[in-house]
Amino acid sequence: MNSTSTESKSAVSRRQFLQTGSSALAGAALLGALPIERSAHAAGSELLKIALVGCGGRGSGAADQALRTAGNTKLVAMADVLPEKLEKGLASLQAQHPEKVDVPPDRQFTDFDGYKKAISLGDVVILATSPGFRPIHFEEAVRQGKHVFMEKPVATDAPGIRQLLAAAEEAKKKNLKVGVGLQRRHQRGYLEIVKRLQDGAVGDLTLLRCYWDGGSRDGVERLPNETEMHYQIRNWYYFTWLSGDHIVEQHVHNIDVCNWIKGAHPVRAQGMGGRQVRNAKRHGQIFDHHFVEFEYADGARMLSQCRQIPGCWPSVSEHVLGTKGSADLDDGRKLFVIKGPAAWRYNTKQAQQNAYQQEHDDLFDAIRNDKPLNEAEFAGTSTMTAILGRMCTYSGQQIEWEDAINSKIELLPKTFGWDAPPLVLPDANGFYPVAMPGRTVCV
Repeated sequence: MNSTSTESKSAVSRRQFLQTGSSALAGAALLGALPIERSAHAAGSELLKIALVGCGGRGSGAADQALRTAGNTKLVAMADVLPEKLEKGLASLQAQHPEKVDVPPDRQFTDFDGYKKAISLGDVVILATSPGFRPIHFEEAVRQGKHVFMEKPVATDAPGIRQLLAAAEEAKKKNLKVGVGLQRRHQRGYLEIVKRLQDGAVGDLTLLRCYWDGGSRDGVERLPNETEMHYQIRNWYYFTWLSGDHIVEQHVHNIDVCNWIKGAHPVRAQGMGGRQVRNAKRHGQIFDHHFVEFEYADGARMLSQCRQIPGCWPSVSEHVLGTKGSADLDDGRKLFVIKGPAAWRYNTKQAQQNAYQQEHDDLFDAIRNDKPLNEAEFAGTSTMTAILGRMCTYSGQQIEWEDAINSKIELLPKTFGWDAPPLVLPDANGFYPVAMPGRTVCV
């Protein structure tokens, strides 16, 4: 993110973004000529064929949940550029669903175009690769007229967000159902407290705080003679073009809750971050802590904090302060409480719901019964909010939403292949460039 962007030919204003969503975005031209499908849904008894793109732990978990939904389902195709991930995921799913997994070798794809082949064989596509690929895969699934479940986050840079939102508009035109792995939006405790907050339970919202402070996976060491592309994809979490950094990859959950409560996205942000304990070659580029102050159009603030440093105070939660009270949302402790004149507490006896399963139940119900469901737009907005936060921590600057959403800086390489070079390369000693606040340019 060290290059300076060129001026956008057609800037996307906040008003345009809110009024027309992705129809105003430059990426809309990519899909504008696609045919509009007839109503694309299946009756309750029809077989829904599932294609899985990205077969790691989250992808295999999502496929397991999709196969547990009501109705007739079958996994028929899988794609992953790392064959060992595909093999492990397939073995796990076959053990759990021996009658619902039918993926012979000719429907297992491990090349960089394999996602297109897998998508062509399914009615419902699960997209769960590392997030940098999400806009490319989502666009292709929509082009082919497929229903989609995609994991969060949904992009790692602003051009990817624009591409994804353009595809989301086409999905609406084709009556395709789109679910996103922001499972809190399907969780009873969150659904109940957010509705109360939006109905004024704590008055006007003035301050929101959100946290994801906890542990993380470690990086992986390079294999002998491993190409740069292979290493970065295998160690994807530690490269910004693939994961977005943990503020995007993980903390997007909490940021999304705050945007959901506000019914809006911020208009600007500033913050700070860095690397305190991540100093090995296997730690790639990403920071280990971020703190961002986001400002909404009405002057309300969101304070966002995420940290992945062992031995520190842990919290995964959201908090709201209003003119007539306050609220605490803590999924880990199943604590959803409003304090003030409209005091309320969630009944924890109802807290046994599996929100990961519920999001798939809701998606497949929408497909089978032709109910409206397209979560791509709010997922794109919340992902862009997290990207805006990263831009601020990497650069040390205050950045406007309009400048961020219109950024021309692309993090993904133009071509993909094991011998193709990523845009980020190690120095002579094997260390990768890390953003330097005050010097790094992000818009």
